[in-house]
Amino acid sequence: MSVSIRCLGRSDVSVLRQMNALFGDAFDDPDTYLGEPPDDAYLSGLLAGDRLIALAATDGAAVVGGLIAYELEKFERVRSEIYIYDLAVAETHRRQGIATALIGALQRIAAERGVWVVYVQADHGDEPAIALYTKLGKREDVLHFDIPVDAG
Repeated sequence: MSVSIRCLGRSDVSVLRQMNALFGDAFDDPDTYLGEPPDDAYLSGLLAGDRLIALAATDGAAVVGGLIAYELEKFERVRSEIYIYDLAVAETHRRQGIATALIGALQRIAAERGVWVVYVQADHGDEPAIALYTKLGKREDVLHFDIPVDAG
């Protein structure tokens, strides 16, 4: 097995779609990731921009891991942060360092861009994710709230 990691660009829509399928399977949430897929032009536009960072881990032609992150420009200082939104590895390829390698690739991108910090959320009970992130960074306990768009 030889897994390679690469940052997706405008022409990698099919790879991004494979990553969505992987996320749907890994998070047991196929409706979110596959229920209403955007068209190719939308995805190509996201991949062409500089705020979405999509990293794919591939074993041959198969996508076996993926990371989606967003660079957020800050207002209080001239700096930005990167938020890891989704990270998953196919069950058949777990415990092989792929998630760590994906985060390492993101750290290199962050350093090249002069980013201040990379951060990620882990849910209570997701012990593998918590162990990984504890190994790589400093834990900060916070509360997360989903606020509906239609507030009233």
